[in-house]
Amino acid sequence: MNYQFTAEERKDIIALMNREIVPAIGCTEPIAVALCVAKATETLGCQPERIEARLSANVLKNAMGVGIPGTGMTGLPIAMALGALVGKSEYELEVLKDADKEAVERGKQMIDEKRIAVDLKYNITEKLYIEVEVFAGGASAMAIISGGHTRFVHVSRCGELLFSAEASTGEGNDAPEQKDPELTLRRVWDFAMTAPLEEIEFILEAKRLNMNAAYESLKGEYGHAIGKLFRTESERNIMGDTLHCQIVGMTTAACDARMAGAMIPVMSNSGSGNQGLTSTVPVVVYGEQCKASHEQMVRALVLSHLTVIYIKQSLGRLSALCGCVVAATGSSCGITYLMGGGYEEVTKAVKNMIANLTGMICDGAKPSCAMKCASGVSTAVVSALMAMNNRWVKSVEGIIDDDVDRSIRNLTDIGRDAMTHTDAMILRIMTSKS
Repeated sequence: MNYQFTAEERKDIIALMNREIVPAIGCTEPIAVALCVAKATETLGCQPERIEARLSANVLKNAMGVGIPGTGMTGLPIAMALGALVGKSEYELEVLKDADKEAVERGKQMIDEKRIAVDLKYNITEKLYIEVEVFAGGASAMAIISGGHTRFVHVSRCGELLFSAEASTGEGNDAPEQKDPELTLRRVWDFAMTAPLEEIEFILEAKRLNMNAAYESLKGEYGHAIGKLFRTESERNIMGDTLHCQIVGMTTAACDARMAGAMIPVMSNSGSGNQGLTSTVPVVVYGEQCKASHEQMVRALVLSHLTVIYIKQSLGRLSALCGCVVAATGSSCGITYLMGGGYEEVTKAVKNMIANLTGMICDGAKPSCAMKCASGVSTAVVSALMAMNNRWVKSVEGIIDDDVDRSIRNLTDIGRDAMTHTDAMILRIMTSKS
């Protein structure tokens, strides 16, 4: 029997989705650093002469090797320079959308003049932590983001505290942190299946943005061009022109462009553009091929995205576990529903995903993330097919539990806690290369 949501409960879940499913240009970690620089610069009131950033290990890891939109460059220094030169904090994760060639050249000059410094922030437990301090003419300003890519917890100028999360009474980024509604996979399913259609059609904006990113990628040569590889004759000779290949190819195409720094907005999920792409594109491609109705497409996308949000609630924003594991689990649920599956089939698909992909590491944002997306999306299709044929991994096998929510907790416990040492080793390897 479906859970009967009150209007207030539906409102809370929709508000949660609107907080977590937002447009972003570029990889969200360096963009969040640029956002923090923009806020500090606005607080300073003039262009800074020097910028210092102190970052948690996970932010540093995810920002080292990824392309910065509109620059043809990778890494934090150019993102920080542009945050100071043209960034507007009101744009949030689209903070660099006003960047142009002139700004990039000025940013390069700031880097050449060694006016930008990046360091690791020690002795913190928060995995998403960004502290930026800017200096000019004897004055300074500081901004800190923590716990969310746009969540400012501290703003000060010349030592005078202007805002702190604890003292907040305000609106927007200054608002007190909202308590997320409690979710289970059953509640995610029931919401996606029963919410009035007009209340959840906003999810189609994710379809529009993320499919546009995929199609735009196919026009150029981005990253490792994995998406384009799936459209070549040699690929078809080996793998065929199948729906499975179309799903993998279109998803990796969008990821190719994003990781290479294309100035193309995508709809992110839980602070990650790749998670947004992976929870959207496979569902849309399958739905269009199977001629899903408007309502089926909306409900499949809501199911996919809200599953991702639910899993990330216990996993956390950043971890050593690749986000495509979570996002592909969401898309597997959406595809299972479009195949005609009900809640029981969806639980089986989730268990199949957890049994297969748990442990895939995140070694930073970079072009080869598209390869991991390919693995995740391919597994999503296989897991859905298995579920629809009444095949699933049982509780006698590995980390799977009879209770699907317990299985999800096993996944997130491993990613959040058990892989902490893995995370440290990954960063050590990445920062010790010549």
